[in-house]
Amino acid sequence: MRHSDVDDGLRLCRLAGWDQVERDWRRFIDGPESGGYAAVQGNDLMATIATIRYGRQFGWIGMVLVNPDAQGRGIGSVMVTKAIDTLSDMPAVRLDATPAGRVLYQKYGFVDEYPLTRLEAMAVNVDDEPSTIVRPMTRGELPAVIGMDQGIFGAPRAEILQWMYDGAPEFAFVAERHGNLSGYVLGRHGHQFEHVGPLVADGGSVAMDMMKACLAQHRDRAFVVDAPHHDDRWLGFLAHIGFRPQRGFVRMSRGRPGPFGRPDQQFAVLGPELG
Repeated sequence: MRHSDVDDGLRLCRLAGWDQVERDWRRFIDGPESGGYAAVQGNDLMATIATIRYGRQFGWIGMVLVNPDAQGRGIGSVMVTKAIDTLSDMPAVRLDATPAGRVLYQKYGFVDEYPLTRLEAMAVNVDDEPSTIVRPMTRGELPAVIGMDQGIFGAPRAEILQWMYDGAPEFAFVAERHGNLSGYVLGRHGHQFEHVGPLVADGGSVAMDMMKACLAQHRDRAFVVDAPHHDDRWLGFLAHIGFRPQRGFVRMSRGRPGPFGRPDQQFAVLGPELG
């Protein structure tokens, strides 16, 4: 994929109802651990796919988009095969699948890890004050956040977390308990929604307090959050403050079996395109 493909990639996003923006696409092209592929017919972009290497632990596949005019012709399968081949030296490959995409990925040996739901809120109601010590994240705290994240996510992703912070520092918060880091949250800007995630915490109460702090200054904005189904109380909290289901995903993997990291401490993932 080239920078000249980005505008057409954004058009595919809009046709699919996806929320990525130009900055996201350029991250796949320019990131040292990532890459993007484009299927082109003449001057028309027919399909895209992106890959990310998270250290030596696992690879990630995202941005699987096929032009509606080209669907049903096997282009999606060609792109998935290309991505798997690109990541063939990795012990595992992971992705977040839509219900329709899950059937395709099962044919390639992907198995389910756990379900997630993308939740959306056109406005949020977060009147309660956080009880945990939550404060805005500073750039100087990124090394501690990155250190905590690696064990919970299951692989290093320092450059992506730094990229997240640089793009939307107003959504970056940390939580402390007994003087120790107990959680963090980051966010980014999308086409229609602001995205909250990843949100990592050592307990549900900390996760809720960080979400309150993150959203409190932006009550009039529309948000999405990609939440695993590990904690019913957390999902109930999100519903209480105004989030409603938008679409479902299934996190899947191929190769070395999981679990990867600590899924129980991941209250919101970064997104289907990034993991």
